[in-house]
Amino acid sequence: MTGEVLAEVPELAQVKIGILHLFILHTSASVTLNENADPDVQVDLESSFNVIAPENAPHYIHTLEGADDMPAHVKASLLGSSVSIPVHGGDLLLGTWQGIYLCEHRNRGGARRLVATLTGEADR
Repeated sequence: MTGEVLAEVPELAQVKIGILHLFILHTSASVTLNENADPDVQVDLESSFNVIAPENAPHYIHTLEGADDMPAHVKASLLGSSVSIPVHGGDLLLGTWQGIYLCEHRNRGGARRLVATLTGEADR
C-alpha cells in the first residue's frame, strides 16, 4: 500500500517535515505497519489472526452479517483504524522493512475508504 499512498497524496512531495495520518472508515478492516520484505509475514499474520478470532466461534452473539463478520471486528480492533507516519523531504520515514498494510478482514470485503491527513512544513 505504500506506493499507492504516495500516488494518492501528491502533496506529500512538497512536505519538508510533517506527519501523514491514515484513518480507515470501516470496522471490519484495519490499517497497520509491519514487515513488508518477506511475503510469508502476511501469510503468517493472517493465520495467526484466524487462530485468535476464528469464524463460527460458539461465543459470538453478533452473527447476522455472516460467519466472517465478528472475527473481522475483533481483528480490526486488535490492529487499529489508523497509523501516523513521519514525513521528511517528501518521503515517508518508514523503517527498512516496514510497509503500510490495509488489512481486509472479511472474506469478501467491499470497497474501502481511507482518510489521509497530511500536516507539516512545506518546502518553498
